[in-house]
Amino acid sequence: QVQLVESGGALVRAGGSLRLSCAASGSIFSINAMGWYRQPPGKQRELVATITSGGTTNYADSVKGRFTISRENAKNTVYLQMNSLKPEETAVYYCNVNGIKYNENGPRGFDVWGQGTQVTVSS
Repeated sequence: QVQLVESGGALVRAGGSLRLSCAASGSIFSINAMGWYRQPPGKQRELVATITSGGTTNYADSVKGRFTISRENAKNTVYLQMNSLKPEETAVYYCNVNGIKYNENGPRGFDVWGQGTQVTVSS
């Protein structure tokens, strides 16, 4: 099994910064893409940013220039640095990781989600 542990969510004032972390552990053979998504209250989950194993990044238009996604492959960890936060970015932030895991019957693909971490931006 592969597990994700997220951290870093907090209450912050508008204009402030936060850094989210998500560490993957378990029977991991390799990790492909890692990403962050968010779900504001009463809304659907949406993409924030993703990063591939090669370091290619993709951002939602709304966060470009303010958020930075990065990864530390040796630690199977992905980060999201969020600057100039806005009240409308209050949401539960979820980490997503996909890759290949060890399995008794051979390598298998996996795609897992974290439990979510609350980010609240006050005005």
